[in-house]
Amino acid sequence: MTEKGDCIIGVEAAKGCVQLSETLKTALRSEKARVTIRILVGDECFELSAEGDKGLELSHPNDMVIRRSRFMSGRTLAVGASAAARDIPRSIVSKLKNPKTLGVLEIEVYGA
Repeated sequence: MTEKGDCIIGVEAAKGCVQLSETLKTALRSEKARVTIRILVGDECFELSAEGDKGLELSHPNDMVIRRSRFMSGRTLAVGASAAARDIPRSIVSKLKNPKTLGVLEIEVYGA
C-alpha cells in the first residue's frame, strides 16, 4: 500500500471474486441489489454502501474491487459505492499496513 492509501487497502485476501458463494454472486448480479460493505480491523469498522449489477462477472481469482463508478471487470465486486479507499479512516489504513494485522470484509446484500 502507498503512504496515501488511496487505492488498495488490503492484500493477501483469502478470497477473490471467483471464490464467493454462488448465492452471493446471484444476489450481487441483481439490478435491485443494494450492498453494505464493512471493513473491520481490530475494534474499528468502516461501512459503505454500493449497488449490484447484472453485468458483474465476479471472475477474478485474487481481487475484489468496490467501485464508485459503473466500470466493470472480472475484479469488480460492486459499483456506485458511497465511498472510496481515500475515505477510509487513516487509523484503519495504518493498522492494515502491518502484515500481521487481520482485516475482515463483510458483504451484505439486500433487495435482490
